[in-house]
Amino acid sequence: MLEVATTGVATGGDGIARHPDGRVAFVEGALPGERVLVEIVDDRRDYVRGRVVEVLEAAPERTAPPCANVARGCGGCGWQHVGFASQRQLKETIVSEALRRTGRLPSVPPIRFTQPVGSPSLRTTVRLAPDPATSGRVAYRGRRSSDLVVPTVGCGVLHPSLEELVFEGRFGSAPEVVLRTSVATGERMVVTPMPAEAVVPPGVVVVDAARPGRAALHEEVDGVPLRVSAQSFFQSGPAVAEALVAAVGRALVDDGLEAATVVDAYAGIGLFGATALRSAAAIVALESSPDAARDARANLGANARVVRCEVGRWRPQPADVVVADPARTGLGRPGTSALLAAEPRRVVLVSCDAGSLGRDARLLTEAGYQLTDVELVDAFPHTPHVEVVTAYSRG
Repeated sequence: MLEVATTGVATGGDGIARHPDGRVAFVEGALPGERVLVEIVDDRRDYVRGRVVEVLEAAPERTAPPCANVARGCGGCGWQHVGFASQRQLKETIVSEALRRTGRLPSVPPIRFTQPVGSPSLRTTVRLAPDPATSGRVAYRGRRSSDLVVPTVGCGVLHPSLEELVFEGRFGSAPEVVLRTSVATGERMVVTPMPAEAVVPPGVVVVDAARPGRAALHEEVDGVPLRVSAQSFFQSGPAVAEALVAAVGRALVDDGLEAATVVDAYAGIGLFGATALRSAAAIVALESSPDAARDARANLGANARVVRCEVGRWRPQPADVVVADPARTGLGRPGTSALLAAEPRRVVLVSCDAGSLGRDARLLTEAGYQLTDVELVDAFPHTPHVEVVTAYSRG
């Protein structure tokens, strides 16, 4: 046990404090400006990690979790103890610090903040673990241990159309299942490695995770119908997807897409190419997943060419604009080098991790691009996770 005073917030949402020996302490469940009693769970040479056992002096932002599942140990939402309005301020701090410290930028433009909808019930895709104690009813993994599962009684972030699947579905001994729904059509789908053991309400499609075939849902974003295959990535819900599309559109508002060649990197199902970029003269969509690339070919118009490849291995061709939406690890050096070899005048980056955003911002600015725009989209309420759209212009 250790008593510490927290002074900041880390990229992953933990409070930051100092161990008595000078090492940095990352404290799960702590907020800046608190004095807490901490249980050390990871002791390293340069830092320690711990979790709050008792709050001795609480920050004004601390609140009672609105969801009763937190008391049961649910690990789905790590910031239930943070007031909703204060979550915005902390996320802005996380992004700003990542750009300044990791990105080493001398200045950061004002951060715009987008909250997609008035309700946090956004998620139309969720990954859950069947609970053997309840005959395979799905549950969230535990906050203290991912080996434990915690059955929930209602979920404040889950779209209502998935509630019946959570409470009525049974999935046997499958280690994990994915539940998906479409807001536009009402379609519902379960992706499981053990389809024979799945018992679901009528009309729900059960897909074998090992042999998904051509199973797909159909969603609508910004008025555009989109096919989303069972194994293809899609944003946490269409409300978030629309917010990101709008943010990318704002980042490109003065870029004259009608006469531009645009590279849509890490294109996925073609979300941005079919919406924010649809007026471009030509689109080159880069995607490595065979399922997502097949969706992109179905979703994009005649002015788009889908190239199935890793972005870092793409043979660059001249482009006016690059839009990139990489995985949590970010562009990295291979992705940055390949995309900048196209010599775009403008780069728009969609980042789902503040740490990788900072690293990518540093690579882009070191290559001669200037950060001009930052917009934070609140895709994951009650968690420290962020989606950030940044824009860079060639100096």
